Amino acid sequence: MSVIPLLAILVQTLTGGTVDALKAPAGTRAIVYLFTSTDCPISNRYAPEIHRIEQAFGHKGVLFRLVYPSRYESDAAIRDHLRSFDFGAVQAVRDSELSLVKFVGATITPEAAVVVDGRVVYRGRIDDRYVDLAVERPAPTTHDLADALAAVLAGQSVPRPVTQAVGCYISDLTR
Repeated sequence: MSVIPLLAILVQTLTGGTVDALKAPAGTRAIVYLFTSTDCPISNRYAPEIHRIEQAFGHKGVLFRLVYPSRYESDAAIRDHLRSFDFGAVQAVRDSELSLVKFVGATITPEAAVVVDGRVVYRGRIDDRYVDLAVERPAPTTHDLADALAAVLAGQSVPRPVTQAVGCYISDLTR
C-alpha cells in the first residue's frame, strides 16, 4: 500500500494549530484514522462501535484519531459532534486539504485506515453491518477493523488489507 512520505502530512487541530498526522508518541504500535463527518448518519451510528474498539485497543499502543475531511465543517460543529457522541478520549483533526485522505485512499465516511511505521496496512469498513446505503444487518458478521488491529498487535499480516466501506462520500474529493 502506501509508504511513509518524505514530507509530513499536516492536518489541523481544533485549537488552530497543525500536527503531522503520521507522528505518534513513542510506544505507539499503530495509528487508526477514522474518517467521519458531522452529518453522515452511518458515521454517527458507528460511534458506539468506535468507542468499543478504542477501549479494546487504545491501551495496547494503538492511537485513534477522528478525521474530519471537509473544508466546510466548522470547528464549532466538530466540537458539538464530539460532545454529542462522547468522543472525548479520541483526538480529532481536520483534513481540509485532504492530504491524509489521499495518502490512505479514503473515499467514504465512516472509513478506517490503520498505519504502522508509515505504511497503510488496512483501509476500509469498521465492520460489515452495512451491506449498502439502505441495507443494514441486525448485527455485523465480520469485525474488519478489530481483526486488522488484532493481527497488527500479534505481528501478523492483516488478512484482508482492503475492504469496501459503506457510507457518505467525502464530498470534497469530487471537486
